[in-house]
Amino acid sequence: MTHHITQFGYRRHPDQDRAATDAAHHPVVVVGAGPVGLSLAIDLAQRGEPVVLIDDADRIGEGSRAICFSKRSLEYWDRLGVGQRMVDKGVVWSVGKIFHGDQQLYQFNLLPEDGHKMPAFINLQQYYAEAYLVDLIRDLPAVDLRWRNKVTALEQRNDHVLLTIETPDGPYRLAANYVVAADGARSSLRGMVGADFHGQVFEDQFLIADVKMTAEFPTERWFWFDPPFHAGRSALLHRQPDDVWRIDLQLSPEHDATVERRPENVRPRIARMLGHDQFDFEWVSVYKFQCRRMDRFVHGRVLFAGDSAHQVSPFGARGANSGLEDAENLAWKLARVLKGTSPEALLESYHIERSFAADENIRESTRSTDFMAPATKQEARLRQAVLSLAKDTEFGKRMINGGRLSVPSRYETPLSTPDADAWSGGPVPGTSMPDAPLKTREGGDKFLTEAFTALGKEFTLMQFANSGATTLPQAVKEIRIGGDGFNDDAGTAQARYDAQPGTAYLLRPDGYVAARFRTPTRDAVEAAMNRACAIS
Repeated sequence: MTHHITQFGYRRHPDQDRAATDAAHHPVVVVGAGPVGLSLAIDLAQRGEPVVLIDDADRIGEGSRAICFSKRSLEYWDRLGVGQRMVDKGVVWSVGKIFHGDQQLYQFNLLPEDGHKMPAFINLQQYYAEAYLVDLIRDLPAVDLRWRNKVTALEQRNDHVLLTIETPDGPYRLAANYVVAADGARSSLRGMVGADFHGQVFEDQFLIADVKMTAEFPTERWFWFDPPFHAGRSALLHRQPDDVWRIDLQLSPEHDATVERRPENVRPRIARMLGHDQFDFEWVSVYKFQCRRMDRFVHGRVLFAGDSAHQVSPFGARGANSGLEDAENLAWKLARVLKGTSPEALLESYHIERSFAADENIRESTRSTDFMAPATKQEARLRQAVLSLAKDTEFGKRMINGGRLSVPSRYETPLSTPDADAWSGGPVPGTSMPDAPLKTREGGDKFLTEAFTALGKEFTLMQFANSGATTLPQAVKEIRIGGDGFNDDAGTAQARYDAQPGTAYLLRPDGYVAARFRTPTRDAVEAAMNRACAIS
């Protein structure tokens, strides 16, 4: 098998030379250098917060793992400065097709309209995403990335957390105002705070194989129920960069995972699917579905993000993408708390919002799993009826569930200001800002998400200009559309935001809508910002 492994050298840090009773103190320690931990550390550093990022390994690239990254994740990475690199390397797609046997039932397009900087999805091996994030960290002196540093003990004190860390040179201790656990599904920190996962583990297994080959399949997501090459089960095909293709084949619960992942047993299965055996293996694994989460994502001064906090099945691409949404949600809040501009109560909103999102993802993931791998005769009969109806009816097609793809969560949260005005459309408070194409005063092209990023990812009032301008609180930036601001020649922004002259949206630093106004005033904007920052 081919491996794309980048190995990093362990280095001794001066913190290790301090006495155990004199542990070095840092504002934040992030544990886990996967996509979530790397992104969170970068985000905090770009907000002026120094971060120690530690990982118990010293390499990336052992298997492609997550490959499917959503528009929301790409917009986040674009704000960090690495989004376009991800897109340039990735395979861009928006169309998916569902088959029953050898018959196509329907297809969908996840982004049918133009006017967005980022595509609906890209497929990109996780090792590339991690490598690009590590490259970005090399230019950020505020991030201290330490490989082969493993947390072996954790003590919570009144005003800090004390960590014991094992290295090739022996143990040392670190103190931190806050610790973020992004150390994955097998999180050791979860056990150290006495927390556990609750949820469901499904018995059906899936064989996952990345194969390298030259093929003429279109750049689309193909999902089969009961295909002729894998009777009675499900299958998935996705294209990745470098002529690598992701193939998932459902196995029955009684299959022995150790036996099934052997190349000599995998090859005949893949050959039946492709009709040839002219391919090489990049990576092979077998996994079971899990839909679980922690009860709380905030444990004192230890905060959990990504797979350490919640797990879902891979169908729907909700795992890595929801973890990146965790990072984006947490970074601006933790930075404000560290700066003293918001009370610690703001961190409780991270738990409220992201546990709500985790429940949503688990619910959708569980429904997908129940449909793809029915556990009872009743579920199997229902699936068969839906697949039969889908051949001839539109409502039957809509009932098919081959993995509903990840979308940004809508938060039901006390941080958002309820609407006081009448709206017929546009993003409601608690939802993610939609992108739109704009023109600069000089006639250049600019996307709304780019204009937002250029202001430093701060609270921003996006206002559709009328004859006057709203006086803003000092901490709020402004994007003006119309008048002396950006031009909305195509009217796309106006349509997507249900805008009239004077309409304004208050955007949080993570690009979520905190409030919207038909006739904004300084006092109303300030009150909405204070609410979003947990300032009473």
